[in-house]
Amino acid sequence: MFFQAGVEGFASIGIADAAADAQRSAHFAHWLDEGHHATMGWMEERRDQRADPQTLWPAAQRVIALGMSYAPGTDPLSLADRQSIGRVSVYAQGRDYHDVVKKALKRLARWLVHEAAARGFADPQVKVFVDTAPVMEKPLGAAAGIGWQGKHSNLVSRTHGSWLFLGAIYTDVPLAPDTPHADRCGSCRRCLDACPTNAFPSPRVVDARRCISYLTIEHKGSIPDEFRKAIGNRIYGCDDCLAVCPWNSFASAAAANRAFLPRAELAAPPLDALLALDDAGFRALFSGSPVKRIGHARFIRNCLIAAGNSRDPALRSSIFTWRDAADPVIAEAAQWALAQLAASADH
Repeated sequence: MFFQAGVEGFASIGIADAAADAQRSAHFAHWLDEGHHATMGWMEERRDQRADPQTLWPAAQRVIALGMSYAPGTDPLSLADRQSIGRVSVYAQGRDYHDVVKKALKRLARWLVHEAAARGFADPQVKVFVDTAPVMEKPLGAAAGIGWQGKHSNLVSRTHGSWLFLGAIYTDVPLAPDTPHADRCGSCRRCLDACPTNAFPSPRVVDARRCISYLTIEHKGSIPDEFRKAIGNRIYGCDDCLAVCPWNSFASAAAANRAFLPRAELAAPPLDALLALDDAGFRALFSGSPVKRIGHARFIRNCLIAAGNSRDPALRSSIFTWRDAADPVIAEAAQWALAQLAASADH
């Protein structure tokens, strides 16, 4: 199966038992009970299915965990000081991973059904999941041996570092499970210390309410003042905790699926050009990109926060365009950004 997974573009594969895991379930329940999921209500609504694969699908016997590499060819932190440039998270600079990974999973699942049937399994069944389903891909990936959950909570691979898109195939075929991966973080805490907003109350626990990825992608409405300066020039997501992981020194961009190679216009987009986008222009630029999912209004809000942090007076006219926007969130962000530029000009 490893060979066929490679044919479909996956870099890692492992098999875990689908039975519930008490420690995994307890960790997830505590995270929810502490409110760390913020406004992501879907986490709470289907918590039982997310915690236990067999609650989601009682027939499931095994979980096939898969990882597809999107390892970048350049340092994701290299644009941190180019404040007039908008930083888009590495994972969103190429094609939408939801589409790429799910299509590959479906092809691999069809192959599995064919092989299982050929070996005498009667009517083998499979279900494929990518991100949007109530599936805990990261701890399942660790249970399947393709990596371990780092202190930033994301899966870490000894070969591919932190740069893996995860998917899962649930099946009733009783495949031999793999050995769970040992934790290789040791005493390292670089990811925890790198977080600009202190979003980790403890190792492997992310408080979404403080996470830049959540604030720029999932959060609706105004971004709280206390986090705006820390956002810097990030306009979609944040790579800091992943980028500093020492295990990324083993990750090679040559192993990345070519679908995720950065589009030139998204690798280092100038903020003035982004602030000039209307809704149609936004949809055209981000066609086929996960960025499109947040919508034009939330995107402009993010760009205005970044422009306010830029200290670049040349962006004033681009910001001013949105000062009287009908959307109060955008108008307020524009007014804040203008005030920040004015303050920086006085110093």
